[in-house]
Amino acid sequence: MAGGRRAAGLALGWGCCLLLCCAATSKLEVSTPAVVEVEIGDTARIECNFYIPGNGSYSYIDWFYVDRKETATPHTNSPVRLCHVTDSEVLKDDTEYKERLSVGEDKALSISKVTVQDDRTFVCQVGAGSSGVGESHTELHVYKVPETPVIEPNTGGISVHNSANSQIAKCESKNSFPPANITWHKNGEQLDLQENQMRYSRTRESSGLHSVSSILFDTVTREDRDSHYHCTVHYWLRGQRHTLESQKVQITVFYPAEHLKLQVVPSSALVKEGDNVKLVCESDGNPPPVFSFYKRGLDDKWQELSSLAETDSGVLTLHGVNKSSSGLYRCESLDLDDMTQLEKEVELVVNYIEGVHVEMEPSSPLREGGSVTLSCDAHSPVALDYQWTDEKGRKMGDGNQLFLSNLTFETPNNLSCKVVAPSVPGLEQSKQVSLAVEGKPRIVAISSPLYVRQDEVVNLTCKAIAFPRPSVHWSVNGTAHEYVDNQHIASNLTVRVNRDLLKAGAMCRFSNKMGDSEKHIQLLDQKTAAESQGVIIVAIIVAILVVAVLGAVIYFLHKKGKIPCGRAGKQDIAKNTSI
Repeated sequence: MAGGRRAAGLALGWGCCLLLCCAATSKLEVSTPAVVEVEIGDTARIECNFYIPGNGSYSYIDWFYVDRKETATPHTNSPVRLCHVTDSEVLKDDTEYKERLSVGEDKALSISKVTVQDDRTFVCQVGAGSSGVGESHTELHVYKVPETPVIEPNTGGISVHNSANSQIAKCESKNSFPPANITWHKNGEQLDLQENQMRYSRTRESSGLHSVSSILFDTVTREDRDSHYHCTVHYWLRGQRHTLESQKVQITVFYPAEHLKLQVVPSSALVKEGDNVKLVCESDGNPPPVFSFYKRGLDDKWQELSSLAETDSGVLTLHGVNKSSSGLYRCESLDLDDMTQLEKEVELVVNYIEGVHVEMEPSSPLREGGSVTLSCDAHSPVALDYQWTDEKGRKMGDGNQLFLSNLTFETPNNLSCKVVAPSVPGLEQSKQVSLAVEGKPRIVAISSPLYVRQDEVVNLTCKAIAFPRPSVHWSVNGTAHEYVDNQHIASNLTVRVNRDLLKAGAMCRFSNKMGDSEKHIQLLDQKTAAESQGVIIVAIIVAILVVAVLGAVIYFLHKKGKIPCGRAGKQDIAKNTSI
């Protein structure tokens, strides 16, 4: 609609110029725009300007349409009148335009709801009596912008071995008027196609609009696996060329492999015993070829590993590898298209630690106060570090040797040598060693002194530390119970208190092959102890009272002046005291 108004304005300008020129002429002049463009569905407006010599007036204005030669059938391109216009009225002829046309006060012809059939020539004819009859022709161009083109790539894939052109993609754009054109582009560059590389077709829809399609044919190379294709629809509007582009698509290209890559995942340098390892074989062919895996044996023969491999994906999985898993592996690829074969080899190194052992010097026996040297050794293809820890995980030292001096029963009984491979995270082994420090029993605790009462049943306790395990002997009879915790031993003796026990007490003795130790347990009568404590308390109270009375006397004498104050007073007191 906007295009029609611009064209009408341009025509009006032309008409004004023509009238100025005609002022100097003596004949009837009629002018209309040469071309009016309007989009389907809009309203077309065609202005008609005229000049009548001597300021005369028109008798009538007739509007006609004529089918253009390229669209008309034989004998149908004669003018058809649309309406007859006079000063007083507009008479519409019985044509297909009767309901859609109107004539404005400026005598311009308007046609609403333009269709593709309106793409015709329209004629404005002016009759002016003695001045004669004049007319002017306007080409009404109807257009419809095409829909954005849709591209469909070949989804089946194309082999580089195909010598004949194969279908690359199909492009289609619908509902345009007049018909649009299609061009093809590869990686942004327009293709200069031969006749056998493109198939073009055009369909006229029932609406009168046109749908166009084009199929691109070509051969492909290996490099076309990364190529992008798109099509462009071209159409003309108001004398200018416009374009609409489709999306860019890629096609699947089949080509044989040129290179093969075989690698260990994770890196072979970091593989350790117990790991799950994958050997990944990759090919630069498409589709991927069939893969086969082999391992070279001790006899230099290759053994196929088909049960462990995924032949389609090119992955060989080894679970829980060990030292024997190390070796040379091979991957072979077979292209089923042209039967070409490639192979690649890789070395798998499984890092391990074996033969961890600990030596002790002297080997045995270990004595209290003595010393011992522990040596740890192991075998591995990589460098090793050594760490020593006790049973609680506390670090005792670094290096493959540990020296312990002044051994005691408290020296940890169990030590661990941990062997670590710093270059292979997670690779480590441990070995434990037991230390048994021998010595005569050492009594560490007794229940003495013990306050008891006559005829009371009590528990007497002795605790000792020793190795080898000692025997326990009591100097009195009773019921004994022993409790052992590692090198610690405790003995509880249940006895009834009598006069002899109160008087002599009890003796516990621990003995082993290294010697013996004994301790005396003193028993005190709880009643006698209580009485003794009472006497002591009374004596303390009496002493406190004496001090208090003495303090009161001194204070009284001081108040009466009997005891002078100051240094002189102190000297007099001293003198009196000396006398």
